[in-house]
Amino acid sequence: MTGEKDLSVLLGSMQPVLAEEEYVFVTLADQHYGDHIELAPIASFQEQEGLTLVIKKETALLAGFDVPDIYRRITLQIHSSLQAVGLTAAVSTQLAQHGISANVIAAFYHDHIFVPAEKAEEAIKALSVLSLIAKER
Repeated sequence: MTGEKDLSVLLGSMQPVLAEEEYVFVTLADQHYGDHIELAPIASFQEQEGLTLVIKKETALLAGFDVPDIYRRITLQIHSSLQAVGLTAAVSTQLAQHGISANVIAAFYHDHIFVPAEKAEEAIKALSVLSLIAKER
């Protein structure tokens, strides 16, 4: 299964779903992939400056992290190919037009967009409009 590559199909069928959980991005200097498994990260990335983890807000608070920015995750339900061109650009452009930042993580099956928690409902509406417009074309 390679996933969908056609941008119009991706946009028209993306079916954005907002998760209930709240997440934070934390960074840990001088740490490496596999460290802090007890935090149950849903994503991690090894950067030159340290290990970035995406973890639930409650977990971060219990672990003593400062959590100034809180995000909600929107998952696009279509199986997008990692070779698809334009999906991230279209989604981030649509959100930017509404003043919403987008932190996108592309996994094997789906794209996940982390948006500020206070703008999550607005983001879902904006992406639903984008999908409707794509269906009409």
